[in-house]
Amino acid sequence: MHTLWKGAISFGLVNVPVKMFAATEEKDIHMRYLHKECTTPLSYVRKCATCDREIGWEEITKGYEYEPGKFVLFEKEELDELAGEASREIKIIDFVDLKEIDPIYFQKTYYLSPGDTGANAYSLLLESMRQSSKIGIAKVSIRSKSSLAAIRVLDNCIAMETIFYPDEIRPVAQVPNLPEQAKVDGKELEMAKMLIEQLSTPFDPEKYTDDYRETLLEAIRHKVAGEEVQVAPEQKKTNVIDLMSALQASLEAVKTKPGEKAAKDAGAKSGEKPAKPKRKTAAKVKETV
Repeated sequence: MHTLWKGAISFGLVNVPVKMFAATEEKDIHMRYLHKECTTPLSYVRKCATCDREIGWEEITKGYEYEPGKFVLFEKEELDELAGEASREIKIIDFVDLKEIDPIYFQKTYYLSPGDTGANAYSLLLESMRQSSKIGIAKVSIRSKSSLAAIRVLDNCIAMETIFYPDEIRPVAQVPNLPEQAKVDGKELEMAKMLIEQLSTPFDPEKYTDDYRETLLEAIRHKVAGEEVQVAPEQKKTNVIDLMSALQASLEAVKTKPGEKAAKDAGAKSGEKPAKPKRKTAAKVKETV
C-alpha cells in the first residue's frame, strides 16, 4: 500500500507518529473517449492522433480498454439501457440502525427534497424513519456510478449518504507494521485514559473553524491593501523526553478548574451548548504549510 502522508496523532502533549494509507479503492469501469472511426484514445483537446485532426463531440464514443490498445465500444444509449431503472430510482432494500455502519463506508452526502407532487409521501417516510430510529439502505446510480446509499433523517430533511460496496474497502490487514498485540504499560494506560476523559466534551461542530483558511484570507486582505503580512513565529514545542512525562505534562495542562467540570457536565445534561472559544487573530495563529 502506498503511503499518502506521514505525521502524528496528538492528544494533549502526546504525539503518536503515523503513516496514512487510502482505506478504500474505487472499482469503477473506466471509459475513455475514443474516435469512432479508428477507436484511438483522444487527448484533452479532443484531437485524434491517428487521423491528426480535432474531433467533434458527435464523433466520440466510449470504450473500455480490456487489453493495451484494444477496446470494446459502448454507445450512450447502451450504457443508459444497462443502467435501466437504477439511473432513476433510489431503491431502499433494508432498514437498519445507523450505528451498525462503520464510518469507513461513507462517501458523500446529498439532501433530498420532495417533488412537486410528493410532499405527503415524503413527510410520511421522513416521520416514520424518525420515529422508528431506522435508516434505509438503498441502491442508486448517479452519473453512471452505481452505489449503495444510506437514507436517513437530518433535521427536517431526508439525506442520502452514498457508501462504498464491501469489496471497495481495503482490508486493514494490508496496512504494514501494525502490532500483532497491543502491549502498553498499565500506569501509562491509566494516565492516557484520564487524559482522554479530561479532553472529552459534547460534540459541538460550531466550535471548530478552519484557522488556516481564516489566516490566509486575512493575509490576502492585507496584500490587496498593499500591507506587509507578518506571521508570528512558531512556538517551540516542549521537549518531553518520555511518554510518561508527556502524559503527566498533558494532564497538568488540561487540569479542570474547580467547579468547571461540574458546570460542563451540567450543561451537557441540560442540552446547553458549551461556550465557543475565542478565535485567534492572524498574528497569533502559526503558519501552516
